[in-house]
Amino acid sequence: MAQVKPRTLSGFMELLPARQVQFDRMVDILRKSYSLYGFTPLDTPAVEAAEVLLAKGGGETEKQIYRFQKGDSDLALRFDLTVPLAKYVALHQNELTFPFRRFQIAKVYRGERAQKGRYREFYQADIDVIGDGALDLVNEAEIPAIIYKTFTALGLHRFKIRVNNRKVLNGLFAVLGLEAQAGDVMRTIDKLEKIGPEKVRAILVDDFAVPGQAAGELLALLAAADPMAALAPFQGKNQLFDQGVAELETVVRYMSAFGVPEDHFAVDLTIARGLDYYTGTVYETVMLDHPEVGSICSGGRYDNLAEYYADKKLPGVGISIGLTRLFSVLEAQGYLNGEMNTAPADVLILPMTEDLSPAISFATALREAGVRAQLHCEKKKFKQKLSYADKLSIPFAAFLGEDEIQQGKVTVKNLGSGEQQTLTPEEAVALVRETVTALSGGTPIVDKPYYAEKYHLDPSQD
Repeated sequence: MAQVKPRTLSGFMELLPARQVQFDRMVDILRKSYSLYGFTPLDTPAVEAAEVLLAKGGGETEKQIYRFQKGDSDLALRFDLTVPLAKYVALHQNELTFPFRRFQIAKVYRGERAQKGRYREFYQADIDVIGDGALDLVNEAEIPAIIYKTFTALGLHRFKIRVNNRKVLNGLFAVLGLEAQAGDVMRTIDKLEKIGPEKVRAILVDDFAVPGQAAGELLALLAAADPMAALAPFQGKNQLFDQGVAELETVVRYMSAFGVPEDHFAVDLTIARGLDYYTGTVYETVMLDHPEVGSICSGGRYDNLAEYYADKKLPGVGISIGLTRLFSVLEAQGYLNGEMNTAPADVLILPMTEDLSPAISFATALREAGVRAQLHCEKKKFKQKLSYADKLSIPFAAFLGEDEIQQGKVTVKNLGSGEQQTLTPEEAVALVRETVTALSGGTPIVDKPYYAEKYHLDPSQD
């Protein structure tokens, strides 16, 4: 039988054990953070009927979707978590309690060209609040608080949440006489940061027939140092614009009450979000020291989540974190915590007698106390067993030889300090539990620029 060369497909992330532990720790923190705000977990199928996923149809979605036949069924892999949520809410609307607050952390699939930072299989971490017919504005103000709580819990500190309102932009376009080109103008100004004002102006004027004066006035407003003050001269000229400004002012006021520090958010009139279904507040979150990465968390308010599946109006607000991409960026930029305990066990137990009962009993006592224990019973030399523990960064080794068994004790060695003690099993369990509890602290991300700024350190130094 010919051997097949093992390989992982391009665009699919596969981590070594220590990195997987760090990734899973990030997921755990996200779950806890979302749960603090009353969100319930949801898990939808990775495979759906193609007609359900493609209800909106057209565009890049059909080009990128993984679609296949199984018998007579036309199936597809989910390409995001929003469309499955829409289907779920439409299907169970009579059984759910609204407002429905859900989070989902799961893999999605897109058959696009794999490149740095872009994957074909990747995790998204989404939260959404769905209302029944209406949804209070306070939910739009709470979302940035969740973003702030989530990223600081992960260990990231130097980021900024940029906030805008699509009603402000649409109203402004109407005031400037750009209603007919609103969609094109919206998508173009969303590229401001990537291509700069000169190219944006050229596209607006040359491609979409925006008058030069209107384009200049729009770009000057978008570049204003005090966006809210810059909007004041336009108030009273358009009802939608006035509503958007009022909503934006309310969201900003409530964000402070929700505990988001002023240096962690800003009104940014250039944030448009390219997707057409956003209708109110929109968000983008950027790393201050790596703006080239782009948004690490984005989303906004939409009027009707399930319009393709149900007649009932179901407005909502939500955000999404591209978790796989974020993890990749953090790893490349050196933000992952190299000191975090990623060992699969806290104690490696090394039996030194033929009768394994005492070692098994000690392992059981450790596990009942919540300490992770692994028995190493392979026919290896003692030095090789310690090397095994060292490679996996296991903090402790426990030896049970004839002397220990006769005394009813166990020898425990701290593999970091080299300190070795012979203790009763109860004392050994207490010692290990206390030490590993201290080791398990810390966050999966270490924001070096933040600590350098806080303690006046050189950020290039570890």
